[in-house]
Amino acid sequence: MTVKFSWALASGLSASLMLVACHAPQGEAPTETVDHVGADSTAPHWQTLKGQAPLIIAHRGASGERPEHTLSAYKRALDQGADIIEPDLVMTRDGVLIIRHDGYLSDSTDVANHPEFADRRRTLFDHEDWWAIDFTLEEIKTLRARQTRPSRGEDFDGQDEVLTFEEFLDFVASEQAACDCTITIEPEVKAPAEHAAVGLDPMGPLLAALHAYDLNRADAPIIIQSFDPEFLERLNAESPVRLAMLDGGDLAERGYDMDRVASFAEVIAPYKYALYSEDDGSPTGYVEAAHAAGLYVHTWTVRDDDVGAPFVTSDEEFRHIFGLGVDGVFTDFPATGLAVRADMSQAQDN
Repeated sequence: MTVKFSWALASGLSASLMLVACHAPQGEAPTETVDHVGADSTAPHWQTLKGQAPLIIAHRGASGERPEHTLSAYKRALDQGADIIEPDLVMTRDGVLIIRHDGYLSDSTDVANHPEFADRRRTLFDHEDWWAIDFTLEEIKTLRARQTRPSRGEDFDGQDEVLTFEEFLDFVASEQAACDCTITIEPEVKAPAEHAAVGLDPMGPLLAALHAYDLNRADAPIIIQSFDPEFLERLNAESPVRLAMLDGGDLAERGYDMDRVASFAEVIAPYKYALYSEDDGSPTGYVEAAHAAGLYVHTWTVRDDDVGAPFVTSDEEFRHIFGLGVDGVFTDFPATGLAVRADMSQAQDN
């Protein structure tokens, strides 16, 4: 049996995961044998926390090619060889965790085409829309997923249901059985405090799913993310599962420096411009500070069709980010990241 994701935790942490590729990888998968010895952007000796090649995290699946958070997007990502697949979790009115990035539904589903739900549209958080917390799971299941970015085309719109977290976990289990491998997932719990404020605390359903799928353990192939540090601290007290603190740029002002984050999380996940200047790409020192605190760094998001400044292509963007020593990159186009990583690894070997 092969293991999809492996990474040895920093010294003093309680367990480790092992990372090798399965399915049809398009690049060198991280292993524990890569030397941690200095690097440059063209022929790196990876400057990641443990000297392993950086992970390619399929952001909402291969969402650049298929509607996000759908079985087809996740299957596409796994077939391409992504190291980790990411679902986002929101709650329905009847307390079920479903896989959506936003609490509102109009961007990612065809809810606007359902006249029976016309009166559900309302303003919440200064945004007028249809909200998942106003729908039962049975009602959500009548909707179909669509691309959130019109430029990506509509060829696969209307084909996939909205998944529950349990259905996603069933899919992962089925894929693991088919490939005889372990697949790592990195779910993000969206707006836990806001859900809890309306009586829909995601903690209970999340822990129930972890228990049901044998994921509530320190060595489970899962990393749970959130922008809410209080939620992660609460989860850390309830479960030994690995955690990732998403950094939207306000952690320090909320009293969470790197050392405090490291007290409850294994990963810190900043927006890419926390790592380097948008003007000229010069590094900020964020990666080095996180590594010094014993934290892995997973950054977001690289897209072929929405390249970040100051780069012209996503290939250039990946190379620069990899050269900074990040441990993982969220991308809508995992095949691109895998190809760049493979090319950089080959250059390193030569």
